[in-house]
Amino acid sequence: MTLEIGLLAAQLGTIALLVAIIHRPLGDYMARVYTSPRDRRIERPLLRLMGVDSAAMQDARGYTRALLLFSAAGAVVLYALQRTQQLLPASLGLPAVSPDLAFNTAVSFVTNTNWQSYSPELTLGYTVQAVGLVVQNFVSAAVGMAVAVALFRGLAARGTGFAGNFWVDLVRGVVRILLPMALLAAIVLLAGGVVQNLSGFVTVETLTGGTATVPGGPVASQEAIKLIGTNGGGFFNANAAHPFENPTGWTSLVEILLILAIPFSFPRTFGTMVGDVRQGRAVAGAMAILATLSVVALAAAELAGGGTAPQLAGGAMEGKEQRFGIGGSVLYAGATTLTSTGSVNSMHDSFTALGGGVTMLNMMLGEVAPGGVGSGMYGMLVIAIVAVFIAGLMVGRTPEYLGKKIGPPEMTLASLYILITPVLVLAGTALSATLPGVRDDVETTSIYNPGVHGYSELLYAFTSAANNNGSAFAGLTANTPWLNTALGVAMVLGRFIPIVIVIALARSLAAREPVPSSAGSLPTHGMLFTGLLVGVTVIVSALTYFPALALGPLAEGL
Repeated sequence: MTLEIGLLAAQLGTIALLVAIIHRPLGDYMARVYTSPRDRRIERPLLRLMGVDSAAMQDARGYTRALLLFSAAGAVVLYALQRTQQLLPASLGLPAVSPDLAFNTAVSFVTNTNWQSYSPELTLGYTVQAVGLVVQNFVSAAVGMAVAVALFRGLAARGTGFAGNFWVDLVRGVVRILLPMALLAAIVLLAGGVVQNLSGFVTVETLTGGTATVPGGPVASQEAIKLIGTNGGGFFNANAAHPFENPTGWTSLVEILLILAIPFSFPRTFGTMVGDVRQGRAVAGAMAILATLSVVALAAAELAGGGTAPQLAGGAMEGKEQRFGIGGSVLYAGATTLTSTGSVNSMHDSFTALGGGVTMLNMMLGEVAPGGVGSGMYGMLVIAIVAVFIAGLMVGRTPEYLGKKIGPPEMTLASLYILITPVLVLAGTALSATLPGVRDDVETTSIYNPGVHGYSELLYAFTSAANNNGSAFAGLTANTPWLNTALGVAMVLGRFIPIVIVIALARSLAAREPVPSSAGSLPTHGMLFTGLLVGVTVIVSALTYFPALALGPLAEGL
């Protein structure tokens, strides 16, 4: 026990130190990318091919329309690739994907969720993996980053109205940020033993004299961007618990660092773009506090090993890799559920009841600590707007954030943003458990663990889908027509309704003239505001989800 705690503390300290080192240069670099007046040589032909004038600005409606059309086109292309897989080169002899599963997978990768209701190495050939999934790993991440930057511009504008160009933001995010980082990360992962080949299925002789079929593939290249873009999803069904995806303890730490790099650097980008880096530090502080509390709570639950079997075994090791132990598994689970990554190096379904509840709560917080690339940052800024409104009510003054007065339009949009995901999670879970016919199918086909834990599996699935996370309590069989469709709808609405709201919020804020700070203004760059952000984040989530958690992981754990 003492050794596990020591190892976890050392790993957590190492990750925190590395994130602290890289967040400033990476955050400043991303700010320069999105504010530079010039296009790079490689970007110009891409923009010309799309018929885009990089100097032409779009209003909020044009920006939103371009984003939605681009994402819809991506979903259609990915769906078509899956449905015609048997006709494509390097299909490995695999058949076409069924319509409901192809729909689920297409919207999953376009929404940066990467939920997988299938065994990837046995379902998708190399062409679909590379041309379909990997491409979406890049562009869906770039879409989230573009939306965050649009909100930064709205907060920084001086009453000039919304201005931006989605196509320029998209191309720059991919070409200048994601591609270089993914290339470097893939080289590091290759050096660590992650597989990268086109060998297909290879039959090998085992140590006992038998034979086994071992799949290969372009794993390192896909692994790099799935982590950097907080996409999630694995080349193999076992995800980062598979030795071909995550061979050693140090590669596991590298993968955690890749997940956290951009989300924890975005507050610096925000502070730089609005002209006050202290604002970014306050947001980053709130993210760090929430993340630390989560990992500590998750570690306490797993190290305590609640239940007779874990205590007799000396620890809650079911579903965890011996290579990583409890500490490495806890750290990875915390990183992937606090962001929108969804990659796993252990099976969350096998965590203790309270430990599994913490992973669920991480997503229910809105994935803002630090959240996905872009999505975590704009989610936290929405909470910041709610926080200054609450503070304004407490002291009887008009709420302001970065000199912008927060009025009824902004609070309406912020409230809608906060409510949409819980509605999707709770409605999806309720309908699956109550609709005639659907309930019978879910109980007999999807849930192998009846009772409280089965309910937790279902709640986790809709929480993961609506929050665009992609991880799962893997005891749930989700590859059914109902769950493929219902979870797919939750992914689409959980991704794009908040995005539309955020861009509308950016437009509203951009139109407001900043007002000078006064003695009654709440400073939003100090520890007091950081604490307020943490409190509002926890309280809003706790009040919304506590009844659902009480019926699932809390009831099971207690």
